[in-house]
Amino acid sequence: MPVSGKFHKSLAKSPRRDARRRGELVIITGMSGSGKASVLKAFEDLGYYCVDNLPVGLIPRFAELVGQSSEIERTALVVDVREGAQLEELPQIVKSVKRMLPTKMIFLEADESILLRRYSETRRPHPLGANTPVKASLIAERRHLRPIRLIADLVIDTSRFNVHELRAYITERFQKQETDKNILVSCVSFGFKHGVPEDADLVFDVRFLPNPHFVPEFRPLTGRHPRVAKYIRSFPQTKEFVQRISELLVYLLPHYIHEGKSYLTISFGCTGGQHRSVMIAEEVSKRLRKSGYRVKVVHRDSPK
Repeated sequence: MPVSGKFHKSLAKSPRRDARRRGELVIITGMSGSGKASVLKAFEDLGYYCVDNLPVGLIPRFAELVGQSSEIERTALVVDVREGAQLEELPQIVKSVKRMLPTKMIFLEADESILLRRYSETRRPHPLGANTPVKASLIAERRHLRPIRLIADLVIDTSRFNVHELRAYITERFQKQETDKNILVSCVSFGFKHGVPEDADLVFDVRFLPNPHFVPEFRPLTGRHPRVAKYIRSFPQTKEFVQRISELLVYLLPHYIHEGKSYLTISFGCTGGQHRSVMIAEEVSKRLRKSGYRVKVVHRDSPK
């Protein structure tokens, strides 16, 4: 548990601050392999004093010291299944700590298939035991953490994030210059003949638009090619659709943010996922970026 002696020394000599100067505490927990180390690193880069694997029983004392410190304003710590049976005390401890100073708890999770892949890639043993199959350990861990997930202030499913995107999301959400547009929007193009994306929150069928596939010179190209995009854009229904959908999304996004949604996947599908859906995903993403949102574009089936 990396806690410096300098930190304890500074806390010991610090006068008690009044309630208006109390620090801020972020508790990070969740599934093993969900990215807790990356999130903690992001908080460290933001200037938080960070502690990994702090024993649950020490959290109240730690919070008290932070509340008294004149030097440490923002702190973040990781608590996870390595704590064993002591983890059952966390919900009650968090409740008591929130009475001492502003506290948020972040719970990280990911799909089982994603966690299994991450363990396969890193070849690390699961904290619940190297002699138990990883899948069985993940099932037991998820069950053990269920009561903690229920009290989390923010639940982040990291299945859709790579390491850099996850750290960028934490940075933008928790940096002092907070905005009202802290959501990551993914515009995904796909082909219905390959199946609808499982992680789609919103799905729009654009097969009503004229299909460039039947224009011989466009068939080997995709909707990102300027000539193909110009062809699709030349139809009045395309312009109206992009305009109406963009306006709808700009209306909806603040409501999703208000409900605590961290990311939104908007999927546009055509027959093969090569032309119409690709062009529409690109166009809508441009409109959303102009409105101030963070947007990434994924063309799942292009090229096939």
